[in-house]
Amino acid sequence: MGSPRRPTYASPGRRQPPAPAEPEVISASKRAPEADTPSLPGRKNAKFADRNPPADKAPADKAPAGKVPAGKAPAGTDNVLAFPEPPGKRLKRNILVTLGTVLALVCALLAAAIFSPALAVGTVTVSGTRLVTTEQVQAALEPLKGRPLPQISDEEVSRLLAPLVQIKSVSTQARPPSGLMVQVLERVPVALVKQGEQYQLVDVDGVVLASPADPAAVALPVIDGGAGTIGKDLFQATAAVLGALPLDVLSKLSNASAQSVDAVELKLVDGQTIIWGNAGEKELKAKVLEALLKVPADPKNPVRVYDVSAPRHPVTR
Repeated sequence: MGSPRRPTYASPGRRQPPAPAEPEVISASKRAPEADTPSLPGRKNAKFADRNPPADKAPADKAPAGKVPAGKAPAGTDNVLAFPEPPGKRLKRNILVTLGTVLALVCALLAAAIFSPALAVGTVTVSGTRLVTTEQVQAALEPLKGRPLPQISDEEVSRLLAPLVQIKSVSTQARPPSGLMVQVLERVPVALVKQGEQYQLVDVDGVVLASPADPAAVALPVIDGGAGTIGKDLFQATAAVLGALPLDVLSKLSNASAQSVDAVELKLVDGQTIIWGNAGEKELKAKVLEALLKVPADPKNPVRVYDVSAPRHPVTR
């Protein structure tokens, strides 16, 4: 038996539309899945390019010193980065500049002082003279007139005063703007050396300082060589003894003699004899003799001889 349903037939000229498929719509608000997006080398997502830079490319402001970052213009353009100078290097440069300026200023001042005619010597003041006169010293130093004060030294002054044998040493002091002060240290006379009928004033080194016209007026002992001329060794031994004596003792001596370098004898103006011996321990002997001479004289037992040849055991008789 046939089905009660009747077959359906399409009308001629009208086609049945196909079943609608699910449309593939891509919304503009959605991002395509990254897994479906092919990787394109050299391209970045524009939205996150500035937010997350790759680790293998350093930012422009942290590029290593001395290297121009990729994408930057070469040196000499406005896009070149300027790195700050290290503080230590800047400080060192400033110090060098300051030192150079100070040095140049000091050199300029020294040059002005050394060569300036405003500091030329005009007057020479002399002190400490007894054996020579101030006029003699000033005449010897006349070549210094007109020379700048900083150019004058003690050595040059000593050289100019060398002919004046009485002067042992000198010291100078500038008195700007044109004054020069000269302090003279003269040799100390210790004896009169008798040469025939003539007497010569000598110091401990045997330098002849003067020939006094009246030897009796000079309160110094006379060194007599006996035969007329004293030998060099004997003179040096005798002069060394006299040079060790204080001035108050030296002024009480009348003469000095020496039979040998180990037998020096002195005579006081009162007639007493001083046996000195050799020149050894002369400072100690001088102190002992000075003390003995200060002992009050005893009229009943006058002292005729002071023996200080053994200064730790002096003898008077």
